[in-house]
Amino acid sequence: MEKINVKKADGKLGVLVVGVGGAVASTFVVGTLAVRKGLAKPIGSITQLANIRLGKKEENRFPKIKDVVPLADLNDIVFGGWDIFEDNVYEAAKHAEVLEQKDLDGVKDELVAIKPMKAAFLQEYVKRLHGTWVKEAGTKWDMMEQIREDIRNFKAKNNCSRLVVIWAASTEVYIPMSEVHMDLAKFEKAMKENSPEIAPSMLYSYAAISEGVPFINGAPALTVDMPAIWELSKQKNVPICGKDFKTGQTMMKTVLSPMLKTRMLGLSGWFSTNILGNRDGEVLDDPDSFKTKEVSKLSVIDTILEKDLYPELYSNIYHKVRINYYPPRKDNKEGWDNIDIYGWMGYPMQLKVDFLCRDSILAAPLCLDLVLLADLAQRCGFSGIQKWLSFYFKSPMHTLETQPEHDLFVQYRMLKDKLRNIIGEESVEYID
Repeated sequence: MEKINVKKADGKLGVLVVGVGGAVASTFVVGTLAVRKGLAKPIGSITQLANIRLGKKEENRFPKIKDVVPLADLNDIVFGGWDIFEDNVYEAAKHAEVLEQKDLDGVKDELVAIKPMKAAFLQEYVKRLHGTWVKEAGTKWDMMEQIREDIRNFKAKNNCSRLVVIWAASTEVYIPMSEVHMDLAKFEKAMKENSPEIAPSMLYSYAAISEGVPFINGAPALTVDMPAIWELSKQKNVPICGKDFKTGQTMMKTVLSPMLKTRMLGLSGWFSTNILGNRDGEVLDDPDSFKTKEVSKLSVIDTILEKDLYPELYSNIYHKVRINYYPPRKDNKEGWDNIDIYGWMGYPMQLKVDFLCRDSILAAPLCLDLVLLADLAQRCGFSGIQKWLSFYFKSPMHTLETQPEHDLFVQYRMLKDKLRNIIGEESVEYID
C-alpha cells in the first residue's frame, strides 16, 4: 500500500479550546501538561498507550501508535481558548473540583498563564449559564470575525505553525437543521442578519474553518454538522469531526448493543437515567438543552440494532433517557441502565448496569486523541467529515445520504485501519 505523504509536525501546535475553563477542558489541559512533565500517565488515550498491529500476525509487530504514526509531540502543544468566565485555567480547575490540589500544583505556573479570551456567548442558547466574560458585537457575523481575529492573534503571539479548535463547552439549546444550514451562502447571510438559527457554536466552527483550522465538536449541537459547514470545510481543505464526546452511558450502549445483536437476543426496552452535578448537569437541567443531548443519545441503539433488518427482535423497543442535575455529585456522574431483553422462545431476562464514572476523566483523553488526530488529518491533506474518528463520539458525523457507525468495535477497527493506511501498512482482518 502506498504511504500517504504526511507533512511533518514541525513547530508548535496551538490547541484552542472553546470552554477552556470548564470541567472537561481544564481536566484535559491539566492532564496533558502533567503527562509531559512525567507527573501522570495518559490513561484512556489511545494515541499514547495503544499498540497497533502491523503486517501479518506471525511477524509480531505491535508497536505503540505514537511510535509509528507521525503525531505531534505533546511538548509542542500550546494551550489557549475562550470562556464565558475570566478565571485562568488554574482557578477554573480548582472551581471544577475534578482534580486534587496536588495535581493542579504540579503544573500551576503553566495553568495560571492560560487566560481565556472573551467568549462568543448569547444567553438564549445556554439558558442556565450567565457569562460575564463575553464578546459584544452588532451582528453574529461581526462576532464571528472577532473569533477569527482571536485565532490569528493567538497563532502569531505563540509562534504556532498549526492550530486545532475543539468545542468542550456546554450544550446549546436544540436547533433542528433547516434551510439556513443547508447552503453556505444562506448560512453566511443568516449570520449577517442575526438569525436565531445561528448559535454561537456555529460562529466558532465557521471562523476556525475559514482560518484553515480543523474543528472538533465535543457537544451534541449542530455546530459543524451541516451541509453549509461541510461545503466550507471542502473549500478550505480542512478536516472536521464530531459530535458529542462518547464517555459514560453511551459508551456502554455501544458495547452492549452489539453483543445483543451478535447473539440475536431481543430487546424490549432500555431505560437510562443519570445524575451529575457539574456545569454540564446544570445546563442540561434546561429542557431545551436536554433535547439536544437526548437526540444524540437516543440514536445509538436504533442504528446499531438495525430494526429494519431484524424486526422480530428490535422493531418495538421502548428507549428512554433521563439526565438529572444533582449538585452534591459534582463531576462524579452515576448512570443507571435497566435493559429488558428476551431470548430463546421469547423468555425475558434483564441486564442492570450502574456506572459510577467521572465525566471529565473519561472525556479528557478523548480530547487529547482528537486534537492530535485532527492535526494529523490536516497534515495528510484530508478534508470534510472524518468518519474514521467516529470512535470518539456519541453521534458520529455522516452525510445526509449515509448512516453513522455506532458499534464501538467496528469504529475501533476503522480508526486503526486509517492509521495503518496513513503509514502505508495493510489493513487487518480483525480487531487488534
